Amino acid sequence: MTREPILFVDDEDHLRLAAEQTLQLEDLEPDCFADAAKALTHVARDFPGILVTDIRMPGMDGLTLMARALEIDPEFPVILVTGHGDVDLAVQSMRDGAYDFLEKPYDPARLVSTVRRALDKRRLTLENRALRRQVGGRDKIEARLTGRSEVMVRLREQVRAIAPTDADVLIQGATGTGKEVAARAIHRASARDGKPFVHINCAALPADLIESELFGHEAGAFPGATRARYGKFEHARGGTVFLDEIDAMSPAVQAKLLTAIQNRSITRLGSNDPVALDLRFIAASKQDLEAAAATGGFRSDLLYRLNVVTLRMPDLEERREDIPRLFTHLVAEAAARYKRPVPEVPGAVLGAVAARRWPGNVRELRNAADRFALGLDLDIGVEPEAVPEGVTLADRMAAHEKALIAASLAAHGGSLKETYEALGLSRKALYEKMQKYGLSRGDFSDAG
Repeated sequence: MTREPILFVDDEDHLRLAAEQTLQLEDLEPDCFADAAKALTHVARDFPGILVTDIRMPGMDGLTLMARALEIDPEFPVILVTGHGDVDLAVQSMRDGAYDFLEKPYDPARLVSTVRRALDKRRLTLENRALRRQVGGRDKIEARLTGRSEVMVRLREQVRAIAPTDADVLIQGATGTGKEVAARAIHRASARDGKPFVHINCAALPADLIESELFGHEAGAFPGATRARYGKFEHARGGTVFLDEIDAMSPAVQAKLLTAIQNRSITRLGSNDPVALDLRFIAASKQDLEAAAATGGFRSDLLYRLNVVTLRMPDLEERREDIPRLFTHLVAEAAARYKRPVPEVPGAVLGAVAARRWPGNVRELRNAADRFALGLDLDIGVEPEAVPEGVTLADRMAAHEKALIAASLAAHGGSLKETYEALGLSRKALYEKMQKYGLSRGDFSDAG
């Protein structure tokens, strides 16, 4: 059974003792404090208990304690204990978020019943949050990794399978394919959501400071180290570390990283004492690390530690049917970010966007969506494509036709009549082409 502590705060010793005995006799678990600041250190968003505090206390008073606790969790139950002259103040505090108040001298039975009701409320709040996390896990992932193409459906399935675990992950893919987006989706759908997500761009860290940045240092560890400092790994404890462009690390740092991942501990520069870490590691690279390891460009033992699970982010070229819907999604995001109304995207624009090549992948497409949301010229003339080996003209024409039909369906909210009229096709011809390319109007409807 989960422990449900009652943080009881009062600067008067005899009142704390009386409350402690009363609550213990009812099989409740009071943690009593004379100092509000010490009680506050126990409050957290996932703390399963409640707070009972006197209002009038030296130092931090009960109202300040309540305000600080509600900053951490606005749904945290706080019961205020008031003197006779503080009833009006307590009533106002109920409007400010207090759960209830007790007027001194209170009946012990009233204390117990109020505490039990507050614990019931807290239990229900935490259960609802847990349920929302479970039900919303799919939405969180799909909201970040959008697309109806087979490669994206498969990628989301992989992310859903690994997110609840603590398995380390390697994400590989070209620049702009969304490796960081995938890493954040994994973190947000895991039990570590709410803990730090620390993004470390390994290529941007100064070579002479990288060990200090990652592992921290003690005072005097090197010239200029005037005081001890946490490294990024310690800062991320309980959460996820995302090592972007991990192939940029030097062999010496790769060796130390391997030790940290194996032992889940680090040693600060200038210290001999290991620091235990509760972390998940997600690494990303635009290079093929297996090929790099085969040629000695990357430590093979570090690769095998990191790639418990390997995800491959597809190029936008592999998911062309996603481009129209993804573009409208990015336009809506950009409009919200720039505080602009969401503009309507004409079918002609979606057609041009779908037909164009995007060598910069989603990042380049997002930049175009930003320009469109700001009312600027997209300048997306369709340039000739380089023909990959083994790809026939018929394959290219089919991919182009599929992208144009998907763009028109997206532009018309899945309406078949408006789509076949816009494309100059008969209803039967459109239906046959949609069957051929595996397109469903439901994927493009406003409800979908």
